[in-house]
Amino acid sequence: MINQFKNLNPVNLLILFAYTFFMRMALFADLPETLRFEFLEPYAKFLIQIPIQNTFTPQGNVLFAGMILYVQAILFNRIINNHGLLTKSGYLPALLFITSASLFMPFMILSPTLICNFLLIWIMDKFLKIAKAQNATMIMFDIGMIIAIGTLIYFPFIVLLMMLWFSLLLYRSFNWREWIAGFVGFLTIFFFVAVYYYWSDHLPVFYKIWVPLANKFPSNFKINYNDYLVLIPVLLIMVLASLQLRENFFRSFISTRKAFQMLFIMFFICIIGFYTKPDFRLYHFLLCVPPASVLLAYYFSNAKKRWFYESLFLVLVLAVQYFLFV
Repeated sequence: MINQFKNLNPVNLLILFAYTFFMRMALFADLPETLRFEFLEPYAKFLIQIPIQNTFTPQGNVLFAGMILYVQAILFNRIINNHGLLTKSGYLPALLFITSASLFMPFMILSPTLICNFLLIWIMDKFLKIAKAQNATMIMFDIGMIIAIGTLIYFPFIVLLMMLWFSLLLYRSFNWREWIAGFVGFLTIFFFVAVYYYWSDHLPVFYKIWVPLANKFPSNFKINYNDYLVLIPVLLIMVLASLQLRENFFRSFISTRKAFQMLFIMFFICIIGFYTKPDFRLYHFLLCVPPASVLLAYYFSNAKKRWFYESLFLVLVLAVQYFLFV
């Protein structure tokens, strides 16, 4: 299957579509009676009223989530190919994106993070364009606004503000306009939010938006390790990919090296963002899927022993299906 997706064959689009819903078999086999979908943070609902809470049946929820994931995978695949992060253009990024986004049940239903992944993919594209831009001020301003929009949907998205400065350290020499442009873009959106709260005489509520930023990073974690055994093949592939990347690191273009460094940082920032939401759910880690999928695709794109990498991918898919059904 991996060899099939190493090429830009249009037939792969149909296979990907079928594969998206194949990975959801377990959910269709045992659908819960109700599936809630909270699209916006409470402070954003005060601004925008979108009556979608009871719009979808459980079947419709899973189907629509699958359609969204498929569209995201195609957009993600196009961006990775356009920036030449893999040795050869193909549909591997889309395949690994869909696989990574099907690891857990909460990943496969409508959630704020699923919607935010559209914004995260857009941000990735803009970060990858920074190196080639003569002036990155407007790009950074746009990224700041996108992060602000994502924060209205899902508050932990705000941690991506750190990526503004990490990316500039990686890609650009110091320019104070570029360093403040992203933050100004972020503040532009929330300035209008603050004005609305002021007009509505709810300004004290606006201050409460930022309270989660003062949360202490949790020191005690309650983890049922059996729920996460499916991550073992994923971690194995990521280790193999890291070794492959290290071996080819200095043979790669400078832009490719910096791109993977940026994606590593984005991956860890997305993980630690959970502390900003006391009642966070497992679907938070869906934000880690885009940067992680690039690394997974990199391994399969460069792997040499076909019997091994095909078997490894098969083990990953079977493990996902087994733990979803069990």
